[in-house]
Amino acid sequence: MALFITLEGIEGSGKSTQTKLLAQALEKQGASPLVTREPGGSLLGQDLRKILVQGKPGDLSKEAELFLYLADRAQHVDRVIKPALASDKIVLCDRFTDSTLAYQGYARGLDLENLKHLNLQATQGLQPDLSFLLDCPAEVGLKRSHQRLEKELSSESRFEKEDLSFHQKVREGFLKLAQSENQRFVIVDGQKDPELLHQILIQEVQKRLSTKK
Repeated sequence: MALFITLEGIEGSGKSTQTKLLAQALEKQGASPLVTREPGGSLLGQDLRKILVQGKPGDLSKEAELFLYLADRAQHVDRVIKPALASDKIVLCDRFTDSTLAYQGYARGLDLENLKHLNLQATQGLQPDLSFLLDCPAEVGLKRSHQRLEKELSSESRFEKEDLSFHQKVREGFLKLAQSENQRFVIVDGQKDPELLHQILIQEVQKRLSTKK
């Protein structure tokens, strides 16, 4: 049964952990969900991800950053997400169009209406059936994210190098987006214990699946 689910939030909000837990729970129920992410969900996207998440703030102009994300998304939707949905798969995607609105719109200051139009072109009109916003204070998320990067010896730290006010704008943007589309979005407390948080998410997914039967 096709269902397109996205997980959104600031750096360190717990999206990746919850994506994995959701996939494991769905697999136990007999589903074969596709787990993917942006940037980097396609072969092209893997190359673009290196440019987008490595380096330091200022390496890319905000316009160059935007169009790289849109190129990643266009290829991702066409070659990965839409074929999976056409095969009646559940798709779990770590970040999607709302991240562009929050980061490049609310935080970078690019025009929101233009971003929405560009998103529609890149996605061929595809929108998520359900989106989770894992919300937490920016300072909490950043601390978690820095700890993860240090533990993994990861070089994917370009956004973590932005100042706190940038991440606060991203968080505010996500909250505004979620409140404006409350039929699609479910806002959850990203500071909850991961297992308790997982139970909330899987219950919401089961509700959406039951309405599709």
